[in-house]
Amino acid sequence: MLNMEVNGTKIQIELCDNSSARAVEGLLKDGPLTIDMMDYAHMEKFGRLKQNLPTNDEYITTKAGDVILSEGNLLVLYYAPNTWTFTRLGRVKNLSEPELKKALGKGNIRAVFSMGERQKSRMDYRKQENCE
Repeated sequence: MLNMEVNGTKIQIELCDNSSARAVEGLLKDGPLTIDMMDYAHMEKFGRLKQNLPTNDEYITTKAGDVILSEGNLLVLYYAPNTWTFTRLGRVKNLSEPELKKALGKGNIRAVFSMGERQKSRMDYRKQENCE
């Protein structure tokens, strides 16, 4: 499980089983990662990573709660649908669409990503077929 804290709310993200999600885990092995995320088109929050990660792109339509890797170095959390070629990283597990929109608020955010306490040694991954 991946944790994302924003505006005082902890968001739990269940990761997909792919090399991109494992690369995100690698970024967090030494501790939390803070990313400034911009709001775009009233459908997503995105922030730039300091390095490119492996991609597993596919043509998809996102849903609220999808966590995506775009262009190899953009971490994106969708709160509305969008169709494009992206890499799935995971999905928000603990918030409904209205709760997610409320937690993210309007405008830009600062998000802190970390691994859950009990997953420090091993992340939980969703089976790839469940990441659709």
